[in-house]
Order: sequence, then structure tokens, then C-alpha cells
Amino acid sequence: MSTPLPGFEDVGPLRGADGPGRSHGPAHRPGASAGPEGRVRRELAPGAVHVPGWLSPAEQRELVTACREWARGPVPIRHTRLPRGGVMSVQTVCIGWHWQPYAYRRTADDVNGARVAEFPDWMVALGRRALVDAYQDAAAGDAYTPDTALINFYDGEAKLGMHQDKEERSSAPVVSLSIGDTCVFRFGNTETRTKPYTDIELVSGDLFVFGGPSRFVYHGVPRVYPGSGDPATGMSAGRLNITMRVTGLS
Repeated sequence: MSTPLPGFEDVGPLRGADGPGRSHGPAHRPGASAGPEGRVRRELAPGAVHVPGWLSPAEQRELVTACREWARGPVPIRHTRLPRGGVMSVQTVCIGWHWQPYAYRRTADDVNGARVAEFPDWMVALGRRALVDAYQDAAAGDAYTPDTALINFYDGEAKLGMHQDKEERSSAPVVSLSIGDTCVFRFGNTETRTKPYTDIELVSGDLFVFGGPSRFVYHGVPRVYPGSGDPATGMSAGRLNITMRVTGLS
């Protein structure tokens, strides 16, 4: 079983930074169409776009600082227990709405009964900017108002099986951000957990958006590469994945 947040819990905020959640979050910068080492923007399927190197190291570190605070509470990060008794190897904390298999609630009744942290305005702005840059359309984020995020921490042994994000009552895109160790991301199809699927590597700073015809594809993380991240991001070990969604709930 994974241990709680190795290399994640004791990294302070950037010097001189207000810290996301207290002000505006990561500062705006133009979206990159090409990441390091020639990695380029790629549309895997209609509505599914991978943008390498979208977040700078400084932006990643600010997000790590914010996620660390959320991981401490009001609802602490935990290994989610599934209805049939299994326990996920990935550790999760939620903001805006609490995801408890397989529904959203305002309170974490399966953890400590507390209401989860609010979804901050700077995260809404970040999600809108992600859609603009991924879809290369200045209007792509105009109607996008994410109200929840699932924040997953993977140690070197954690995996995530093929699944659909389908508890939301909205078909708005999912915005996924990766920080820390590189992972294999398995992007499938809308019909089955099995092939056809495409495996790509998500590196620290990468953006992945899936919406439109690809909104309900099966996807998963079969492998993380321990030690592949850059400690300058604030993560000395493990992978952090932030997925923003629109629940369609009120």
C-alpha cells in the first residue's frame, strides 16, 4: 500500500509568492504548442488534446503548494475505498464537490463528514485558459466553469484502471494537469475498457483535455516512472494529477 505523500508534504511556497488560492493562482502565460525536447501538441481524437509543457516549473510549484494545503483538510487526502471493498492505490482529495464512488456530495461522508474546500476562482480561470490553448480557439473557455477537481497522488506503485468519468451531469470537457513523475496514460475509446487504446507519456507540466466526442472515453494510468520528475516543481517523489470537471450539480 502506498504511503501518504512521500516527498510532497513538506515543500514550502515559492519565495515571494502569494500562493494559489490566496490570490490569483499560477500567473498567466501564453500556452505552449511545443514542449521540451520537441514534444508537440497532439490531437489524439476529436476533442482530446495533449499539450506538452503547458505549465512552467514555477506554476507547477504553486499548484503543489495549493494541493498540499487541500491534502491536509478540511477533508484529508486518503485511499478511496470502493463499494465492493477494494482500496484504490491512488490517494485522492477533492475540492468543490467530494467524489465518493460513484457520486458527488458536498460533504465527505466516507472520510470525516466535513465539507470539502471551496473551488477557487483562480482554478476556473486556469481551466478556461487550458481550453483556449488546447483547442486553439479564443472562445473555447468562455462557457467553461469547472466546479470540482479530483486531485490524485501516485507513488511509484500506484495505478489507475480503465474507467470513464461519468458521474458528472455535464458533458463539459475534463482538464487534466500533471506534475512530478512521468506516467503512462492510456487513452481508450467510448465503448470498452479494452483495445483500441493509445498509450502516451504525460510529463510534469503537461496538459491533457478531453471533451466533445472524447468526453466519455475510457482512460487509465497503468504505470508511473519513479524518480523521473524534477524536484524544482516542489515534488521530490510521486506524481500529482489534477482533473477539473463541471459537475452540473447545484
